[in-house]
Amino acid sequence: MSDHKGTAVVTGASAGIGKTYADRLAGRGYDLLLVARRGDRLTAVAEELRARHGIAVETLVADLSEGADLDRVAAVLAGDARITLLVNNAGTATLGAMAETESAALDAMNELNVTALARLTLAVLPRFKAQDQGTIVNIGSILGFHFLPVSSIYSATKGYVLNFTRGLQQELAGTHIRVQLVAPAATATDLWEISGVPLSALNPNSIMSVEDCVDAALAGLDLGEAITLPSVEDAAPLLAAYDAARIALLGASQTGKPASRYRIS
Repeated sequence: MSDHKGTAVVTGASAGIGKTYADRLAGRGYDLLLVARRGDRLTAVAEELRARHGIAVETLVADLSEGADLDRVAAVLAGDARITLLVNNAGTATLGAMAETESAALDAMNELNVTALARLTLAVLPRFKAQDQGTIVNIGSILGFHFLPVSSIYSATKGYVLNFTRGLQQELAGTHIRVQLVAPAATATDLWEISGVPLSALNPNSIMSVEDCVDAALAGLDLGEAITLPSVEDAAPLLAAYDAARIALLGASQTGKPASRYRIS
């Protein structure tokens, strides 16, 4: 590549947010390594991006919720020195009452939203640290900060992404490795149909297009944002208040004594 940006890895790249990230990163001059479970869609995306942007595109067909596939992809990422950027986008959602959730759906959310994201981060991180450069983008959700009666599992997985990413940001402070959390609200992807709650059930004014979501996320990366909330107008003071409350709660816990309301002598 003429500008030497290296290779960007995008998971869940065959549709939606991942496909749009792939297009935008190709436009910025990255070669691509695209990962998704739908081989036919992935091939079509790769061919389109090669023709449009004139960059090198490789594909890995893998279901990251399956251990063997995840091991295989992690091994490729760990061994490829060309990789300079990782977008952990692959995810799934099932929305509904916990008691009515099938165990397979629970496992898929935990394995894809949590385990795969952490494992692929671990695959690239040692080399990024050795080179003191690289970028990791983790796609979370506004439901990582919140929960609904139908989102206990999904919110829990995205809460993991939130805390994992922020802890990693602190771990890597002072290095040249960038770690960004992107936390969209409702975005027009096919994830809604998979989740069991169709987009038609939502307020149309609350739904962001995939293109706007990704463009805002990349603009946030350019601005140096650690947390990008694409649809939040005044994010900085709200995040500051959130952090202040979080730190105050942590500080209040550091006494070693039961609170007086429990009347334990």
